[in-house]
Amino acid sequence: MAPVKSPGKPPKIGVYVCHCGVNIAQTVDVKAVVEYATGLPNVTVARDYMYMCSDPGQDLIKKDIKELGLTRVVVAACSPRMHEPTFRGAVFGSGMNPYLFEMCNIREQCSWVHVDKAEATEKAKDLVHSAVARAALLEPLEDRYADVTKAVMVVGAGIAGIQAALDIAEAGHKVYLIEKEPSIGGHMAQLDKTFPTLDCSACILTPKMVDVSRHPNVELLTLSALKKVTGFVGNFTATVHQKARFVDVKQCTACGDCAKVCPQRFPNEFDLGLATRTAIYQPFPQAVPSAFCRDASQCLGTLPLACGKCLQACEKKCIDFDQKDVDRDIDVGAIVIATGADVFDATTLPEFGYGKYPDVLTSLEFERLCSAGGPTGGRIVRITDGEEPKDVVFIHCVGSRDKAVGNEYCSRVCCMFIIKQAHLVKDKMPDCKVTSYYMDIRAYGKGFEEFYDRVRDEGVMFKRGKPSEIFKRKGKLVVRVDDTLLGKVIEHETDMVVLGVGLVPTEGYRELAQTLKLSLSSDRFFMEAHPKLRPVDTNIDGVYLAGCAQGPKDIPDTVAQAKGAASSAIALLNKGKVKVDPIVAEINEDACSSCHICEALCPYQALVYDEQKHVMTVNQILCKGCGVCPSACPSAAIQLRHYTSIQIDAQLDALLRKAVSSEQLAVSGERTGV
Repeated sequence: MAPVKSPGKPPKIGVYVCHCGVNIAQTVDVKAVVEYATGLPNVTVARDYMYMCSDPGQDLIKKDIKELGLTRVVVAACSPRMHEPTFRGAVFGSGMNPYLFEMCNIREQCSWVHVDKAEATEKAKDLVHSAVARAALLEPLEDRYADVTKAVMVVGAGIAGIQAALDIAEAGHKVYLIEKEPSIGGHMAQLDKTFPTLDCSACILTPKMVDVSRHPNVELLTLSALKKVTGFVGNFTATVHQKARFVDVKQCTACGDCAKVCPQRFPNEFDLGLATRTAIYQPFPQAVPSAFCRDASQCLGTLPLACGKCLQACEKKCIDFDQKDVDRDIDVGAIVIATGADVFDATTLPEFGYGKYPDVLTSLEFERLCSAGGPTGGRIVRITDGEEPKDVVFIHCVGSRDKAVGNEYCSRVCCMFIIKQAHLVKDKMPDCKVTSYYMDIRAYGKGFEEFYDRVRDEGVMFKRGKPSEIFKRKGKLVVRVDDTLLGKVIEHETDMVVLGVGLVPTEGYRELAQTLKLSLSSDRFFMEAHPKLRPVDTNIDGVYLAGCAQGPKDIPDTVAQAKGAASSAIALLNKGKVKVDPIVAEINEDACSSCHICEALCPYQALVYDEQKHVMTVNQILCKGCGVCPSACPSAAIQLRHYTSIQIDAQLDALLRKAVSSEQLAVSGERTGV
């Protein structure tokens, strides 16, 4: 065995323990941790401060680096996710390489999860010891930079996607707006009026739809889906699959002659099956693009059954049965996810009779009945006989705040849109009896409580109770309710029941999360990087969230978040260059056995086999430093910079109260020159 070389000068480590107000100090004896850290190997100074992330706290670190010649810094405070960039910036400002800084989490991983102060203090000591041992072996890394592609892809063209696309386009950047449906607009296009101001939804949405379709910086891709994404922040390549429309969008005038002669009839998705459409159709009159679309799966076509009536009826000859699906590769610097949400499937709760009784509707179906552009021209009628109901019951929280169906969260909009719909019933049919059964009324927004009071004054009855069953008796719908105020079960006979269904993640959310490597929160919506400080960012740099893709929200909050996502994307593009994280995998070519195990496991396709050298290589631009490949390599040929095996071994030894070995320091000394 070769002799171990001298490690040279030992590192000078400064340890700083944060009180974090009482977040840490109430459970951890901070002074005892500082005293313990003072006696650890290579520690030159150990201090505590009330808030280390504050300017005075950072100045304390900077001062010690300059005056004491510190070569490593450890801060024992909160999550690295929250403040590691802050402290890296502080040490960098004092002339130290930022990757010679180590963050030790004694808040989330210690003080917040323990009650016994003595035990928490001992654990904090162990964590600090572990961090100091690792810090002694840290190696300087150099940041790298790459140019930014000045374009953004927005996935989803509801109100969130439209607003984000408009803001980015107005800033002078190219936008690709991707929508899976034949028209943009999302669920907002299906609404009649919006709460609490009762603005016409179509009146405020349609101008924005037209603006985004006409903007010179926006390229609209309907009937499209994101298929694949490669690259990194500032330099993404997205593969978009666009289905054939079979109609020339530029030539079509939406005259409707083709639909008039089509013999096929199918439920209209936009009206949720309350009306029908033909095989060639326009989703709704204000649709953008203002062009018809042919559903090839429903069309009789020309062969083997020769129909082709739409081809004959179209004077401009803009229908083309030979159009093919296409895949497009698009280069962008940032991606905004604005895929929205869907409504809860009420058939999941058979006790409510949805799908069994035609006059039991979801709130979105009822919205189409109320809409002037809906299947009844805005008349509220029973589905069974077309007559106006004399009694209407609304049920809150269907599919929300319900552990039984796996949706424990509040959908936020349900209370208010039911209150709005109750108002619409009273407005159109003043003599109709309207009752709303609720668990809790959550009128939290601007003007919401006032609107709630207004609707109660109009005669709508709000009763606290949880409906358990809906059935029919003598031609009437009967709602059985556990009245929580009276403390008894009541039965309410009615003509129509509206289920206030909550919001759930949109169809295909899991596939999209896998495509983009995004995290999902416990409610299955896309997870933000930080719920308070980074609500539009994701765990993937350069990918932002807008609207209901991140969680249920109303239109104003959706628009606000869309503007936030657009602002973040614009800021990224305006930088011109992005920092590429140097924490990546590296391969010892002499040890590589060419087994290809790492190549198959890499989620970022960053590992490529070199046919000439017969070894694996790492594309350091694509590598995200996830650590999968070094953990799987049977030859131990792969190391992850900043998380090397020797550093991790030192941490484990420290947790067992062992000293850092001279061999570990020797190896580190060779690589760092310390």
